[in-house]
Amino acid sequence: MFIHGEDKDMVMRRPFIAGNWKMHNTCAESVELVSRLNGMLSDLSGVDVVVAPPFTALTAVAAVLKSGPMALAAQNLFWEEKGAFTGEIAPAMIKDAGCAYVIIGHSERRQFFHETDETVNRRLKSALKVSLIPIVCIGETLAEREADKTFSIIERQIRSGLIDLSLDEIGRVIIAYEPVWAIGTGKTATPEQAQEVHGFIRRLIAQLFSREIADRMRILYGGSVKPDNIDQLMAQTDIDGALVGGASLKAEDFARIARFKS
Repeated sequence: MFIHGEDKDMVMRRPFIAGNWKMHNTCAESVELVSRLNGMLSDLSGVDVVVAPPFTALTAVAAVLKSGPMALAAQNLFWEEKGAFTGEIAPAMIKDAGCAYVIIGHSERRQFFHETDETVNRRLKSALKVSLIPIVCIGETLAEREADKTFSIIERQIRSGLIDLSLDEIGRVIIAYEPVWAIGTGKTATPEQAQEVHGFIRRLIAQLFSREIADRMRILYGGSVKPDNIDQLMAQTDIDGALVGGASLKAEDFARIARFKS
């Protein structure tokens, strides 16, 4: 029986570090970066490490990852299996390219491509249907934080984004809290601010699903994660990993983040 709020080592939440490369790196550049990371992380254990290159590099990166310690993620997907949806990519296509994970609902998708909690939910269900592990992103803007709406925004995103999931399905979901105001800005939530929101998320998951699921769920922090703040972030009780942006494009920085010290 897990006790809510226990030390994360006691509830066996394996740390998870994901690198979101966004719209960076050609196929050749992606292969070079992941080859370097393979060598730098070859002896790493006890941490799940994932990289999410652009769609064009997925297959090539997957081939390199077969001989290394990391796994592959896609940055997005569409919820239909096939059809006349120009420019979109189906869950089975991502799976076929070698992905085990997929990022869903990143703030940049919400901001620039008008994704909503409803479309996040549809994408999430489609990912689970083909046994992809979804990394579901949530977070508030600076205006929402300054208006003291952080927790109401987070609760709405979780309630709507995770609606109609079975206990088995929710047990396969990873959540990434990414305060929008800290993404690519050089600003970051303090470890205490991040922990406050992560703790709220875990309590809400316990309320909506079960305490055991909440205590097992991995909740990542995203938002200007760097080598110089990862140790303090990972020392927090409810922070189980990181969704890393810019720092994941530099092999040395990402390797140091993956080798965090808590």
